[in-house]
Amino acid sequence: MRIIIAPAKKMNVDMDSFAVQALPHFLADAERLKEALQTMSDRELQTLWKCNDAIAKLNVERLRDMDLRRNLTPAILAYEGIQYRYMAPGVMEAGQLEYLQEHLRILSGFYGLLRPFDGVTPYRLEMQARLPVGGAGDLYAFWDGQLGAQLAEETDCVLNLASKEYSRAVEPHLPLGVRFLTCTFGEWKDGKVIEKGTVCKMARGQMVRWLAEHDIEDPEDVRAFSDLGYRFEPELSNQDHFIFTKGEH
Repeated sequence: MRIIIAPAKKMNVDMDSFAVQALPHFLADAERLKEALQTMSDRELQTLWKCNDAIAKLNVERLRDMDLRRNLTPAILAYEGIQYRYMAPGVMEAGQLEYLQEHLRILSGFYGLLRPFDGVTPYRLEMQARLPVGGAGDLYAFWDGQLGAQLAEETDCVLNLASKEYSRAVEPHLPLGVRFLTCTFGEWKDGKVIEKGTVCKMARGQMVRWLAEHDIEDPEDVRAFSDLGYRFEPELSNQDHFIFTKGEH
């Protein structure tokens, strides 16, 4: 089983807490993306990134001096967002971190697919960014089937805890025989299950932590997740879509 999650826009530098174990698998592709970004003007980059002036200035400076091989941060510590705060890898035990390294994969518009202890540097590039590179009109076309093929080499079941923006870079490209199991976290309201972005991110991070704490290997065991008040809904779920809800209905 491999678990896929989305990255976060905000990134940290932490070269002290944990050691980097390897360089990213698709580093050559990231170098190509870096070169394409470096040919763009500051204004073009801000338009691509869809951000304010301060964030654009920070990331232009990062891009100007970007080195993908030195002064790196383990990917699991590099992203700062709600999902990662609930995962809380900084306070995990050694065995739980080993579980993440084997099972968890972080999807990235810039790096493609990251293991938790791959070394990364701060960047800004969302998967849905319309960056033309080498004949590809956007990043979905750029990555094409590479991410799905790599996952298929590692596992016959992908547990999807990523947003649609990122999971669509993988799901259409998985070969037959590789199960794609999506988990949805919702709340009951007026007899319907409603998904809320921030709460979903909390639940995804908490589920990753729970999976590591319980050393979950069998996808069917995911149904036992009950943290943050969630419960598995067997009547709403099917083989490829597990739905967890909280609240009264």
